Amino acid sequence: MTDRIQMLLDMHQESPEDTFVLFALGKEHQSQKDWNKALHYYLLLIQTDEDYVGVYYHLGKLYEVQSQLEKAISTYKKGIEIATKVGDLHARSELAGACMAIDEDFE
Repeated sequence: MTDRIQMLLDMHQESPEDTFVLFALGKEHQSQKDWNKALHYYLLLIQTDEDYVGVYYHLGKLYEVQSQLEKAISTYKKGIEIATKVGDLHARSELAGACMAIDEDFE
């Protein structure tokens, strides 16, 4: 375990619903190729705050790495829905691009 992950875990223990910490834990585990822990923190983040737009792109990429393309597509589409709802056009565009890259039927 890296010092950074330990620091984030300590922060998570102090503030279990801190969305930034949950996102950072997911990203750190994903960068370490610890897919199960990354998935855990991304899903926990969505459970805590469904409107945290940034998680959908990274969760979709995680599903792609695991060859779970249907889950990746549905994650990107959910992210597009959330990005539209909160008015984040940049994230919406990135999610649409990621979805188009693997879903030829995506409009």
